[in-house]
Amino acid sequence: MILARLILGLLSLAPMTGYELKKHFDSSINHFWNADKAQIYRTLAQLVNDGHATVLTVKQGNYPDRQVHHITELGRETLVRWLEADVTAHAPREPFLARVFFAAELERDGVVELIEARRRATRNLLDEYLSQREDIDMRAAADRRSFLMAATLDNGIRHAAAELEWLEAVSEHLP
Repeated sequence: MILARLILGLLSLAPMTGYELKKHFDSSINHFWNADKAQIYRTLAQLVNDGHATVLTVKQGNYPDRQVHHITELGRETLVRWLEADVTAHAPREPFLARVFFAAELERDGVVELIEARRRATRNLLDEYLSQREDIDMRAAADRRSFLMAATLDNGIRHAAAELEWLEAVSEHLP
C-alpha cells in the first residue's frame, strides 16, 4: 500500500513513465524508500486498474511508445486521505540488526568484519546523501514542497550519521 501512495505522490508532481518513476525513486526518495522496477510497474498497473491513475500512450517514431501515467482525481483524493491519516510509529525491519543479534555465532573477527562492512556501506550511503544535499539550493527550497523534500533527505543524513556513531560504539565495546 505504501508503494502505491509513494507512486501517487510522485505522479502528483508530474506525469511519468515507469522508467521515470524508477529514476525518481533512485534519486530523490531512496533515502527512505526503495523499489525495484518490477514492483513499480506492477503497482502502476494496479493503480490504473483501480482508477487512481491513467496511462497515455505517446508514439515516438523510431523508439518504443512511451506509457505516461497521470494521477486521477480519485488518486489525488486517495493520496490526500493517506497524508491526513493517523501517524503511528513503526517497528523497522532491519536485516542487519537481525544479523548483529545472532552474530555471537561468529568468531570475534567475523563480528568485527560484519560491523566494518556495515560501516563502509553506511559511510558510502552518507556520502551519497551529502552529495545530494549539496545539490539542493536552500533558497530554491523556500517553497513548502522543496523544503519538505529536503527535510526528508536531512532525516536520512542524520540516521546514517547516528548509525555510524552506533557502529563505532559497538566496535569499541565488543567483547
